Amino acid sequence: MKQLLTVIAKNLVDDPSAVSVIETEADNATNLELHVAPDDMGKVIGKQGRIAKAIRTVVKAAAIHNDIRVNVEISG
Repeated sequence: MKQLLTVIAKNLVDDPSAVSVIETEADNATNLELHVAPDDMGKVIGKQGRIAKAIRTVVKAAAIHNDIRVNVEISG
């Protein structure tokens, strides 16, 4: 899931070198924290959070396919 999130984020932003994903395990779920450059936050979140919601949907769908629970957090 970490790789999927990284690939999606790097293709959305202007500065792909600033993209990083931190993966932690807690309460039978995997937490993915996406970090991007402050200037790229708008591109990752989108208008009214639509892109962020789409990213979460794709990652969660891939996780369900592998019987994993995933939470995605985005920070700048």
